Amino acid sequence: MPFVIKRPSGGERRRKPPVYLSPVRCIGRVAAEERVCAMTFEDGPCRLPAEPDRFRGKPLTLVLAELLERYGARGTFLVVGDTSGGYPDKPGKPGSPAWNGTAWDHFPDFARDGQGGAVHCPELISRLLAGGHEIASHSYSHRLFGRPPLLRSGRKCQPDLEAVVADLRRLHRVLEDGWGYPLRLSRPPEYADHIKKGFTSYDAFALMGYQYLSAGFDGGGRLPLADYAAETEAAWRPMEELLLEDPEAFRGQIIAQKDGFNAARRSPVTDGLEKQLRLLSDQGYRVVTVSELLERAPFRDVTAASEAGRAARRLLGVGWCVAFQDNALRPGAVLTRGELAMMAFGRETVRRRIELIRSGRAPFRDMGPRDPYAAAAARAVETGALSAVNGRFRPEDPVSPVEMAQFCVTRLGRTPPLERWDKITHGEFFSLAVSLLKR
Repeated sequence: MPFVIKRPSGGERRRKPPVYLSPVRCIGRVAAEERVCAMTFEDGPCRLPAEPDRFRGKPLTLVLAELLERYGARGTFLVVGDTSGGYPDKPGKPGSPAWNGTAWDHFPDFARDGQGGAVHCPELISRLLAGGHEIASHSYSHRLFGRPPLLRSGRKCQPDLEAVVADLRRLHRVLEDGWGYPLRLSRPPEYADHIKKGFTSYDAFALMGYQYLSAGFDGGGRLPLADYAAETEAAWRPMEELLLEDPEAFRGQIIAQKDGFNAARRSPVTDGLEKQLRLLSDQGYRVVTVSELLERAPFRDVTAASEAGRAARRLLGVGWCVAFQDNALRPGAVLTRGELAMMAFGRETVRRRIELIRSGRAPFRDMGPRDPYAAAAARAVETGALSAVNGRFRPEDPVSPVEMAQFCVTRLGRTPPLERWDKITHGEFFSLAVSLLKR
């Protein structure tokens, strides 16, 4: 059965929503300068054997780890804690999206929750860490954060932001208490981002100090097809075609895989992964953890070695929000007053943003409580870094030289050279701010 890459429909091509500076960056691909990529495996760990089982009963997660290690690769495993809290429940139709539960997901299979998750499979977590692999959060219970996607319209979701954060903290404690392992990356179950009462997964991750781990390429094998051979081919054939077309196609790419069964209760990820690793190895690629990939290339549109990349990385390291939600720097974009406030104060005003939304009180006449920069702008005015006149902050206005001087003296403790510019770009500001940072 040939694999067909579907063209986006008219609805899928609709204009993208605006992207804002944020303490949480959605990481799907980065601007790497070498042939290096990352693979992520979600929904595990899984103690059940692969299906079909040609590995003599070996746990699926262990099979994946050993396959990676055979090629000198390291993976990032997005684990769950325990899905057994979703009963009573009933399984859906075999082969359907509800195959493992009508109301909730149950991993690795319905009524077999004790064979999966970090709580029940500590030996697999230990084995992954011993092999140099990375652990990331896929939530404790794999309950959707908010409104489910169309295919899972019958699934229940978390009631509010507090429940989402409590679920994330529960898994965080499991890894911290059991292994002293600090989680730093997370992916929402089913990418269901919108949380009830006007919040999103970005708010939850900001409260946790996580980055949003997305992916730019689907490793395949998730959908049930005619048979196992077709499912396996759907995992490796698109990669082969892309590499033949462009050997650089996977440079900086993050690949999504499943550490579990598809809706047909098969695991084509095993044979598919082996062929993928061979393809990448033949083209000179290294497969590393997402954290190692980010060390090499933190941003989507700018290399780490570029002037903007070096300066932005320095600011990122001291807590500034230099990148947009899509992990792009956009160094040529004109810097606005709202963006300047967010860069400097976004990380420290995460909780204040939540409070503003809940209160419904606008901090300025021209910025509502849901404005993504509202809390940071309020803090900028309180510290004297920026000013508001007649109750207006003017978040979309470009930053003037006088405003920049006021900001730098207040926030950085040093006066910048007062140059004559009409507008200053993000990239120019990165260089300026780094030059004024106290050493």
